[in-house]
Amino acid sequence: MQKSVYSIVLSDDVVTMIDRLAYRNNTNRSNMINQILAEYVSYVTPEKRMQDTIRRVEAILGGADTFQVLMQPTDSTLTVRSAIAYKYNPSVRYAIELYRTYGDAVGELRVSLRSQNSSLLLYLSQFFRLWMGLEAAYLPQLDCHMEDGRLTRRLRPTRVHGIGPVIRELSSESLGDLLYGYIDAFDRALKSFFYMLDTPAAATAEIERIYRDYLSSHEIVL
Repeated sequence: MQKSVYSIVLSDDVVTMIDRLAYRNNTNRSNMINQILAEYVSYVTPEKRMQDTIRRVEAILGGADTFQVLMQPTDSTLTVRSAIAYKYNPSVRYAIELYRTYGDAVGELRVSLRSQNSSLLLYLSQFFRLWMGLEAAYLPQLDCHMEDGRLTRRLRPTRVHGIGPVIRELSSESLGDLLYGYIDAFDRALKSFFYMLDTPAAATAEIERIYRDYLSSHEIVL
């Protein structure tokens, strides 16, 4: 959505109240006025869409026992962490960043683990490669790469069966549900991998089962 500079005259008291509201919403005066006017004329701005989507995911993940929602720097990002069954109970971080303008993707997901344990990082890389291999087999248009122990994946809403536009049809609530569904499947697969380190063949089969269940339970996936 294109933005331009406009000159308007406002009451000082009104501006003071807007500034207070902007501070509470972690934004600036211009964005706050833009949001207020957009709501008044029933227009959903990109900022509002991202905020609603993030709040939807935050509400679902925050209610799950396995995830901890971290402080968010902006309305377009969300970071949660989840402990895995390994020495010292390390936590993997899932960072969602939504794009202001949708192209073929709505945003990206970054999965990382802060650790200096070489064995742990090696296992994590093995899981990343296994997961990427599964996704490449089932979703050929996947845009995903691994670098320095971190997995980065663009989030492209895709119909499991059939073709046609997807992104424009998704509400903020629907997109939030899709984001949760993907992170939940990924996290369950990751936990299964570490739980079954001593039986790699069984772990591989279980991870594929989780991924296939994820695909079969959603008409649209990320």
